[in-house]
Amino acid sequence: MAEQPAPAPTTTTGVDAEALEEVVTYTSELIRIDTTNRGGGDCRERPAAEYAAERLAGAGLDPVILERTPGRGNVVARIAGTDPTADALLVHGHLDVVPAQAEDWTRHPFSGEVEDGVVWGRGAVDMKNMDAMILALARSWARAGVRPRRDIVIAFTADEEASAEDGSEFLAERHAPLFEGCTEGISESGAFTFHDGAGREIYPIAAGERGTGWLELTARGRAGHGSKVNRANAVSRLAAAVARIGNHEWPVRLSPTVRAALTELADLYGIDADPGAEGFDVDVLLGKLGPAASLVEATVRNSSNPTMLNAGYKVNVIPGEATAMIDGRFVPGGEDEFRATLDELTGPDVDWRFHHRETALTAPVDSPTFALMREAVEEFAPGARAVPYCMSGGTDAKQFSRLGITGYGFSPLKLPPGFDYQALFHGVDERVPVEALHFGVRVLDRFLRSA
Repeated sequence: MAEQPAPAPTTTTGVDAEALEEVVTYTSELIRIDTTNRGGGDCRERPAAEYAAERLAGAGLDPVILERTPGRGNVVARIAGTDPTADALLVHGHLDVVPAQAEDWTRHPFSGEVEDGVVWGRGAVDMKNMDAMILALARSWARAGVRPRRDIVIAFTADEEASAEDGSEFLAERHAPLFEGCTEGISESGAFTFHDGAGREIYPIAAGERGTGWLELTARGRAGHGSKVNRANAVSRLAAAVARIGNHEWPVRLSPTVRAALTELADLYGIDADPGAEGFDVDVLLGKLGPAASLVEATVRNSSNPTMLNAGYKVNVIPGEATAMIDGRFVPGGEDEFRATLDELTGPDVDWRFHHRETALTAPVDSPTFALMREAVEEFAPGARAVPYCMSGGTDAKQFSRLGITGYGFSPLKLPPGFDYQALFHGVDERVPVEALHFGVRVLDRFLRSA
């Protein structure tokens, strides 16, 4: 479908008071459902999927629960729009969470405790908060008889925190008809408040993701006694390769989204900068942006961080094999360079393969949809500035992109100064303010009614 100008926003009265209560309740209750994903299939999202499906059914929808593996529940439902010729929009969130050690937390990570205006627990920002916003908004619309212009497909997925094999990958490969007509989607990691320390509020909206390249390195050599000289020591070969990879300085590679982010941030701070100009030095500009540089500095290059080592079984035995894991990420358009560089860095004595690979994504920042997201945020955060950015990691948008769905990161939260949103992802004492949830529901309502 040809791109059309952004439609004028529809008149809205906002969500009802019940929705503001429900979003807090749902966030808390979803947190209490322990959906810890330890990888390797060790997770059970089914109870959370049933919880979500029940509430969607209460909004007059017809949700379906789908499983590739018993216990790994996914939920899909569709809200019919008023314009049958319009492209559909996917709104998705994952139900699983990363592990949490209770002894490290101020409050139990699965308590869902609500105290002093804050909801505590694993998933409060990643991403049961957004799941709750979607549920609360769907029910608010049902009570008010609201229908969006476009069909909206709601999906709650399993397994995002691991391989996505039981979640979005399974849905995209086996249940594509449920997403018929979807051309764009929104999900996590965007439209949160970033305080720059100088009184500015910035709301980064994700319009891209670096690709995922988790690597397994294997070095082979000659096994032997630990007291003997061994020039074919697998551990030494592996250690040398890992050191080269960890110390490698990747060159700057600016994707369109990152160029747009740098341009808008430079403008916000009154800095004369042209990221497209010959000789442009991104590191100089980052040095002038202060704390706001953290929004883009991880996405101007590929990266490769050693994370795991495994070798041997006894101190006086030289093993014949040693392995390592590398968390690699590549910018949009940077995968070929990533592969070639790894071939060079590992050398002739170490092999590497992708343990897990997913494509890099980029989405247009000049689209009508991006403009409406920006308008929705700035309406409820007067004086703030919404800007595009590229995620350093990845989301389920990667799998849904196989269906031709362009993904954006848009799970709005208004956060107070000193609330380090990014540090709470997979961190200790994960929590979200009640007022942030209220803001999120209102912004989602404004955007989805007019999208």
